Amino acid sequence: MNSRERVLKAFHVIPGIPDRPPVQFDLCRSLTDHFAKALGIPADYAPSYYEDLTYRISANAVRTAMGSDCVVVGGTVRDGFTPRRIDADVTENEFGLYMRPTPLYMEVVRCPLATAESLEDIERYPFPDAYAPGRFVKAKRDIATYKSDYFIIGDCELSIFELAWHLTGMQEYMIAMAMDEAWVRALNDKAETWTLGLATQLVEAGADAIWFGEDLGTQTSMLISPDMWRAEFKPRYARMIAALRKLRPDVLFIIHSDGAVAPLVDDFIEIGFSIYNPVQPNVPGSDPEELQQKYGQRISFFGGLDQQVLLPSGDEQALRDEIRRRYQVMGRNGNYLMAPAHIIQADTTPAMVMAMIAAVKSLAS
Repeated sequence: MNSRERVLKAFHVIPGIPDRPPVQFDLCRSLTDHFAKALGIPADYAPSYYEDLTYRISANAVRTAMGSDCVVVGGTVRDGFTPRRIDADVTENEFGLYMRPTPLYMEVVRCPLATAESLEDIERYPFPDAYAPGRFVKAKRDIATYKSDYFIIGDCELSIFELAWHLTGMQEYMIAMAMDEAWVRALNDKAETWTLGLATQLVEAGADAIWFGEDLGTQTSMLISPDMWRAEFKPRYARMIAALRKLRPDVLFIIHSDGAVAPLVDDFIEIGFSIYNPVQPNVPGSDPEELQQKYGQRISFFGGLDQQVLLPSGDEQALRDEIRRRYQVMGRNGNYLMAPAHIIQADTTPAMVMAMIAAVKSLAS
């Protein structure tokens, strides 16, 4: 059974139970560089339109050599674009966001729509073109290379809500949403158009699944109310899924949201998502037994391994125990793609990464 068959069986696209749970993982820059050097394989970085997404869509040769059953592809910057240097450590990206690196992520230090207060402000803002030349050159190359043996995930994260508030600033966006400002809906329209453009090209290029994503929750609750999400964002995702299914009825849809977003799982299923990621542990509503019992017949799960405490702790036995427990609860009948609940960060050792992969592979029947 190759990696592609393993994932397709787990997601019930083809009949049968996988020989073990498939595995997928994303690595931060330092871990990617470490394993690229150790394996003698170039990391092949793909600069994303939003800097932190780069590590999801890069180094597929490295990750498949390590044992990933999936390849992740997505949009890069357009041909000829180079981030504009603002000062020693700040650059401006395609969206006009000023970005500064931190030890873990890129930090937004200036939002181009921070002072927006009218429809005219949104209309004047030069939104990037999803169809600009060069945006999917690497994605198409990776799909052609890996499609026969691996499951291809097309990444469209920062889909609507998260992209919009990055452009305005969270406080400004949340207040405008609460006040039902017309310009916020216009901004959401632009974000939806951008995201659908990316997803359309990935579907046409041959991605097996489209990964929509934005973080809607905190460690304890949602960032916005379920009713607000249902009113403003649920119809947008339903429209995008319907449009993409017209292009390719067999494409799968993944919804990604960190945090405590269990109140929306029924909604995700209703509008056509068949895979829920990252099933973040240690938040309300993410108990694996409860999720499997309540939703396991209607949606598959992707993620679930704790990268906040367990992976950085260096306790390999605890990691093996947790992987076996999750497999026994969520993976016995398929419908589970095992993965950390986030990009693995520099506080996790390379030895723990390899221990994770080995523990998953040890579950083979």
